[in-house]
Amino acid sequence: MIGINLLGKIAVVTGATGELGRTTVRTLAKAGADVAVVYHTNKIQADLLVDESKGLGRQAIAVRTDVTREAEVLALRDRVEADLGTAGIIVNNAVIQYPWTSVLEQPLSDYTSQFESCVLQNVTMAKAFVPGMIKAKWGRIIALNTECSMQCGKNQSAYVSGKRGQDGVLRVLAREVGEHGITVNQVAPGWIISENRPESETPQRYLEGIPLKRRGTGQEVANVVVFLASDLAAFISGAYIPVTGGNVMPAI
Repeated sequence: MIGINLLGKIAVVTGATGELGRTTVRTLAKAGADVAVVYHTNKIQADLLVDESKGLGRQAIAVRTDVTREAEVLALRDRVEADLGTAGIIVNNAVIQYPWTSVLEQPLSDYTSQFESCVLQNVTMAKAFVPGMIKAKWGRIIALNTECSMQCGKNQSAYVSGKRGQDGVLRVLAREVGEHGITVNQVAPGWIISENRPESETPQRYLEGIPLKRRGTGQEVANVVVFLASDLAAFISGAYIPVTGGNVMPAI
């Protein structure tokens, strides 16, 4: 029987108190990883996640961090190393969301924020945590992207520009760190069922474009994240993996 065993691994999850972040933390902990729960404002939820992870027998800490600021990310690394050890799994999940509107109407500040939360987050996290991975000759960098990066739909320009910039940074990073046993991959969810976006609100026209004829769940996304964190995915790097039910299909 093949299973995923992350015992002895230390994972850092940004944006951990959001719905997908919470599911990812729980799934990593269930697979055996110790977890740093990185949050920006929701300390109550972060502490609850720490308690849940400890209830599974894992070590866990909550750390407030602005992941767009290098000094705060370096402080996060120092806290993780002091309390848990050297992190080998990084899940860059945090993102800033603004109301979507047209290019002509979207404020310039929204593009700056998307760049900071998508591109700079991945750069600062790499600068902080990759040196430890190089020393260990093992590491997993997993970033959350989106199906929107391929769709480029109306009113998505700020969000898509940040995520496509992230894609470029991570593809380059995959080439630069691969020789050290470090993989770099992206998981790209579709329109996932959530508390704020329940299945009952799904327009039929959206379902018509999905071969599996349904929306996915956060657990289905987290399952792919944990797979990529494991040795089962040791020879996968530089990938953009849609978890969209076939709604988008990268082509050769």
